[in-house]
Amino acid sequence: MSLMVQGTTSDAGKSVIAAGLCRVLRRRGITVAPFKPQNMALNSAVTIDDGEIGRAQAVQAQACGIEPHSDMNPVLLKPNSDIGAQVIVNGQAIGEMNAVEYHAFKPEVLKAILASYHRLQNHYQAVVVEGAGSPAEINLRDNDVANMGFAEAADCPVIIVSDIDRGGVFAHLYGTFKLLSPSEQKRVKGFIINRFRGDIKLLYSGIDWLEKEVGKQVLGVLPYLHGLHLEAEDAVAEQQLNTDRSDKLTIAVPVISRMSNHTDFDVLRLHPDIDIQFIWKGQPLPACDLIILPGSKSTRTDLAFIRDNGWDKDLFRHLRYGGKVMGICGGYQMLGQWVHDPKGSEGDAGSTEGLGLLALETTIGEQKQLRRVTGVLNFPDQLPAKVTGYEIHAGMTSGSALEQPVIRLQHHTDAVISDDGLIFGTYLHGIFDHAESCQAILHWAGRQDIEVPDYDKIREHGIDRIADAIEEHVDMYRLLAAMSDCC
Repeated sequence: MSLMVQGTTSDAGKSVIAAGLCRVLRRRGITVAPFKPQNMALNSAVTIDDGEIGRAQAVQAQACGIEPHSDMNPVLLKPNSDIGAQVIVNGQAIGEMNAVEYHAFKPEVLKAILASYHRLQNHYQAVVVEGAGSPAEINLRDNDVANMGFAEAADCPVIIVSDIDRGGVFAHLYGTFKLLSPSEQKRVKGFIINRFRGDIKLLYSGIDWLEKEVGKQVLGVLPYLHGLHLEAEDAVAEQQLNTDRSDKLTIAVPVISRMSNHTDFDVLRLHPDIDIQFIWKGQPLPACDLIILPGSKSTRTDLAFIRDNGWDKDLFRHLRYGGKVMGICGGYQMLGQWVHDPKGSEGDAGSTEGLGLLALETTIGEQKQLRRVTGVLNFPDQLPAKVTGYEIHAGMTSGSALEQPVIRLQHHTDAVISDDGLIFGTYLHGIFDHAESCQAILHWAGRQDIEVPDYDKIREHGIDRIADAIEEHVDMYRLLAAMSDCC
């Protein structure tokens, strides 16, 4: 059996509700896997088969109690410009395409999507499918593989989710439904209203009207879950989750134009003793304890973006006053002397001078390094700390700075620290997720008294909260019947 969760808009709650449904089915003894035909995101994860998928599907796999696999997100688009993206199929990059080229490629890629979906169906009793954006984007209906185009090809039932907290929920649901074709309308088994706060009695008249007008039921109204945390699919959260900023370790993260895997910072955003601020275009980097340069899909482009914003000067001033600087993946590459891209793998071919803070240089190649790793982090004057994470990069880095690595992994080394101890760079995404390595980095940054929680337990708690809400507020009898219904 299967069910596709589509939304009236982006950020309607598709990813979170899909994760919750995965956990609900697992609780009922049903083997279940997540699936998203096509994802466009710069937040990605490395799978057990050394592929690359969207982070949302990795979290959903955790909700299912299984390891993430490339079949769970067979097409991932990683934008590198406003009109182009790297196309990843079955976990591996196949090249760059602009929007017109990819649109023409969709009939071919649908074959890979359906093959992955059927493999999951053969291995699991249920598959929970997540759509993308909205099925009512009529300009994208032709050759659609992300929403109803997939549902029709796979004969998959659909529920539609809308976020009432944004306003206009009945217009969103009614309008979305009415823009579907007759066969697509038949495929819709009901609606879920998400993030409601207030007295539900005030909704009843609107629900009655909607059900009468479209002939479909509202299967549930989920409450607004304050403080719910699950990793975001792509959008950068603009607000610190803990807003009391007195007596905290202060961290600034410049939001670069092709920022990737900003979920690296989620554990820091959740911590009550850390004030992490995302700094947007046109804002100066503030006085802080630590500046972290994040990952980037286009390192050379983002080096120019940093200089255009004057953040390089802010960073150098920060170092002169004894502040610490950390770089992750693309941010790590930026700290070196040069970044070369001889074949134009991330944009125009050429070389860009780095920030010159570490004695290393990077050459961008065509083959990505994709691996999940564990090892030991050895900061000077600290006890060894366990580190876990994952690598997603096409760059090969060399230079004398690598002669004294800070991280030793199963089969290779990673990470460097400057001679003065102020600058630390690593290729590892997810390096803050393990409590020991997070504690060690915060110690290096200047705070020895911060206790780091188990981030995996925080993520589990978030999954359980949404699953509990679904069990309480959604008609699971009708939902399970919909999953088995022939369309």
